[in-house]
Amino acid sequence: MAYIPKDTNWYIAELVIECNVEGNPRNVVHVNIVLVHASSPEEAFEKAEELGYESNDTYLNPKNQTVTFTYRGLRHLDVIHDELEHGGELMFEEKIGIRESELQQMLTPKCQLAIFRPLKPIDPSKPDYRSKEIMDEVAKMMSGDGVIERL
Repeated sequence: MAYIPKDTNWYIAELVIECNVEGNPRNVVHVNIVLVHASSPEEAFEKAEELGYESNDTYLNPKNQTVTFTYRGLRHLDVIHDELEHGGELMFEEKIGIRESELQQMLTPKCQLAIFRPLKPIDPSKPDYRSKEIMDEVAKMMSGDGVIERL
């Protein structure tokens, strides 16, 4: 078993959630990285699984197709050793013998980081897992200003 400090109460879990849209042969898989508050690894596992199963959902998309989210399992569960504060380390990855060219490929320019990328129009070939209920509500809120076409 991994080293778990006695006062540990935070863990990090990677939940694998599969999304299927009625009539679309392609699935969409999300890996959601979540914090888990627990007093032991066993409790962290149970709580992570609970969070995963809470992701199970079914609803209609704007095309009236049934969208189903299914929790498939955990990809990763680990202890967080540092305090949850600015600069606290949540996870790390170790690689040995990396060439400079490989190292450069690991780096992402600021303009390509997800947080700085511009919104893209919806790709019609991609499964549409938006909620019809939510999109209808957004349409009501934005009525008539053309914003909804960009969503």
